[in-house]
Amino acid sequence: MTAPGRRSSTFTRLLRHGFTDPSAAERLLEAPELAPVRDDPVLLEALGATADPDLALHGLVRLLEAQSGRDLLDTVIAAKPLRDRLLGVLGASAALAEHLARHADDWRALVTYEPRDLHPGVAEFERGLAEATDPVSLRVAYRRCLLSIAARDVCGTTDVAESAAELADLATATLRAALAIAGAAAPDDAAACRLAVIAMGKCGGHELNYVSDVDVIFVGEAAEGVDETKALRAATKLASHMMRICSETTVEGSIWPVDANLRPEGRNGPLVRTLSSHLAYYQRWAKTWEFQALLKARPVAGDLALGAEYVAALEPLVWKAAERENFVPDVQKMRRRVIENIPLAEVDRQLKLGPGGLRDVEFAVQLLQLVHGRADASLRSGSTLEALKALAAGGYVARADFAQLDAAYRFLRSMEHRIQLFRLRRTHLVPEDEADLRRIGRSLGLRSDPVADLNREWRRHSSVVRRLHEKLFYRPLLDAVAQLAPGEVRLSSEAARERLVALGYADPAAALRHLEALASGVTRKAAIQRTLLPVLLGWFADSADPDAGLLNFRKVSDALGKTPWYLRLLRDEGAAAENLARVLSAGRLAPDLLMRAPEAVALLGDGDGGGLAPRPRAHLEQEILAAVNRADGAAQAVTAARGVRRRELFRTAAADIVGSYGTEARPAEADQGALVDRVGGAVSDLTAATLAGTLRAVVREGWGDTLPTRFAVIGMGRFGGHELGYGSDADVLFVHEPRDGVDEQEASRAANRVVSEMRRLLQLPSADPPLLIDADLRPEGKSGPLVRTLKSYEAYYRRWSLGWESQALLRAEPVAGDEDLGRRFVELIDPLRYPKAGLTDDAVREIRRLKARMETERLPRGADPKLHTKLGPGGLSDVEWTVQLLQLRHGATLPGLRTTRTRAALSAAAAADLIPAQDAATLDEAWVLATRVRNAVMLVRGRAGDTFPSDTRELAAVGRYLGYGPGHVGDMLDDYRRTARRARAVVDALFYTG
Repeated sequence: MTAPGRRSSTFTRLLRHGFTDPSAAERLLEAPELAPVRDDPVLLEALGATADPDLALHGLVRLLEAQSGRDLLDTVIAAKPLRDRLLGVLGASAALAEHLARHADDWRALVTYEPRDLHPGVAEFERGLAEATDPVSLRVAYRRCLLSIAARDVCGTTDVAESAAELADLATATLRAALAIAGAAAPDDAAACRLAVIAMGKCGGHELNYVSDVDVIFVGEAAEGVDETKALRAATKLASHMMRICSETTVEGSIWPVDANLRPEGRNGPLVRTLSSHLAYYQRWAKTWEFQALLKARPVAGDLALGAEYVAALEPLVWKAAERENFVPDVQKMRRRVIENIPLAEVDRQLKLGPGGLRDVEFAVQLLQLVHGRADASLRSGSTLEALKALAAGGYVARADFAQLDAAYRFLRSMEHRIQLFRLRRTHLVPEDEADLRRIGRSLGLRSDPVADLNREWRRHSSVVRRLHEKLFYRPLLDAVAQLAPGEVRLSSEAARERLVALGYADPAAALRHLEALASGVTRKAAIQRTLLPVLLGWFADSADPDAGLLNFRKVSDALGKTPWYLRLLRDEGAAAENLARVLSAGRLAPDLLMRAPEAVALLGDGDGGGLAPRPRAHLEQEILAAVNRADGAAQAVTAARGVRRRELFRTAAADIVGSYGTEARPAEADQGALVDRVGGAVSDLTAATLAGTLRAVVREGWGDTLPTRFAVIGMGRFGGHELGYGSDADVLFVHEPRDGVDEQEASRAANRVVSEMRRLLQLPSADPPLLIDADLRPEGKSGPLVRTLKSYEAYYRRWSLGWESQALLRAEPVAGDEDLGRRFVELIDPLRYPKAGLTDDAVREIRRLKARMETERLPRGADPKLHTKLGPGGLSDVEWTVQLLQLRHGATLPGLRTTRTRAALSAAAAADLIPAQDAATLDEAWVLATRVRNAVMLVRGRAGDTFPSDTRELAAVGRYLGYGPGHVGDMLDDYRRTARRARAVVDALFYTG
């Protein structure tokens, strides 16, 4: 007897053999059934070699309790092969242990292995299921066959690919047995039709899991002399009965669900179709993913000749899928990892659908098969691993990538098998419980620290898949234009062209020329490019214009290729390469700005480039004024100011693109209003700083330090409202006030000369974009003087001011020049724009009349009003006039309305209950969306526009910027119309009738 407080020698031995609950194990070893072998070291050694010794011992005791004699115990001790197989299964699968406890003689299926038993096929499994005559006996026989597969698997007799193939063969035999049972139950139906069962998915690909839906498609034809309608009805009954036999739960559980949803029209289509009906559907209606699914189609049960006819008829269509009109956008959609539907808590545990999961490998292989399999029949395999091997042999996948992906896929599938085998439940989630992780790790041969080692290996293999998923498509393209080592297989020019077309490149020949120029040769620069390009090409392909992205990258690389920091930045800075790829392929504006000074690439990095955050106006103004003070003359000074403006416009555009597209590390900005405010604020601050610098330059050259008159620039319109877009002019008013002792005419001449010179210098042809100054909102419009004194403004506004001018002054804000003069100008106009008595009814009617006239007269001929972001229903004009009417009416009494910013005024109106919160949200959404569309058009086309582009590729690029994936341009336009329509209803209620 063991002394209190001391562990028995058995306890210690159990710990040493891997038991986690030695106390419970000791009690189990005391069971009378184990009395003859309790102290036999062979048993403990064998148990310790299993994935879960505690589970194996528990299962063994239960199995012995169910025995009537000592055959099992004697055989376990005497026969090592049985001992290893039986205990291996018991230590890996609680579900199969339960089956053995209920069916006490089924352990005999593991006793001997003939050579044919080492790798059984469909015929052997059919013999194993031959005696099943009903669903219950079929389940028992199925589990008995599954025992032998699991035993070979856990003992290492078969690898993961062989186990998956055996599972698929067992599924084939089971489908045949189930169909036979269904036919025996309805012999008249069986005689009336020919029914073929086509396996799809993993069963069709000969790579099934332990527990998985078995995807099938049914093909039916009438037996000779039978009416087709009657025959299809009979075939449907047989197919339905066969599915129920496999899927329904009985006293012996279920086998697996049979899923026919991959059939034409999915669950809305008929369960069984004739071959001609299938063919007609795939010729006219099928989508790309349906041809992708057909890669794995394989006749498995029923009329195999009819099944073979089905495959032969559809195979040519599968290999022409890459020629379909919508193949590229379909591919772009499918290439995006579909993880949105995975609960957030599960994303990091998903073996199948998560980033770096099994689906990434399977999709990549299938896509390459569709692209290259039409010309190379060696790629036409339903098995992922066989297809991957064939792709490597043909040079379509780099050999190093193949080796890593093959190993990663095998490891991840092995994990999936072990997870499912435990309880025979369909799951792709890695468990969180440490005991489960320990069992899985040990089953995969990780014995020293199973949990830590399993997590490390899993993360490592997932990382490999994640890293290679995109490179898999692009690295062989570089090999096609590079010098290869002897014996390496090169992707042919035609295969490279096919792949580029499939990935969205419209001019594959030009793309290959760019790749050759960038990556060929033996220089260090070419070597770094070969490292970068596989990833960059994937990012380019994610855009609406991959060709432009690659061309722009070549231009930037040509300009900066000899600069030591450029390629180092892209290689070493985590965000720089992806940010550059997004910026270069998103449209014309940002690349054009970058090409004029390629060193601005440094802004895209994580380090000293300053990043993409907008710079405060004070910092911008300080930099520009410093550059102006260093310059020789006004022209040079303004050139320097415009250079800063160009660089900062690029920074703003790049930040906007990256925020809108998102990156692998950071999702797209969800708050569209924040993106709009950031762009509007950054461009407005930049414009103000540029004007301040230009004003300083002009004054210095003409008058030295002091101008004879005080001078201020007042921002108007979007400029005053901090809402400038990339293509906006700077709406301004100019005001001056003669200094003491200066003649008014002299002051006026000086002020006019300043304005004229500022406008000239800011529009001089140069590499930098011009800044157009628009003073048309001044008193008397184009007929009035460009510059007025403060007194002149006061006299005009007192005597002649019109209602529209008071409305325009709502956006007035000093932006440059004499701060005191600007402040006094604001004091002058405040009573006009925020009248104490509000607006008279006549004034309101006049504003409404002007608005209605503008809608009819200013809309461009031929433009679709519903898609015009400025003047169309629910567009910018609608929202802004509605907000401005509220400001004119209530600004005097509500300080919150005294702002030049549309969104801030709208928020203040809602806070003051002048407008329902829901209506305010509707108007805000419409205003933000319309502004985003205008910004997108400028980014994409490089020139301003108020409506969506007509060019297909440009329209797709606008959609990508707005968050719409490939193929969803129609959704974008519908959403815009819907948003604008709702906003117009609010405008009608508030502006025209409120």
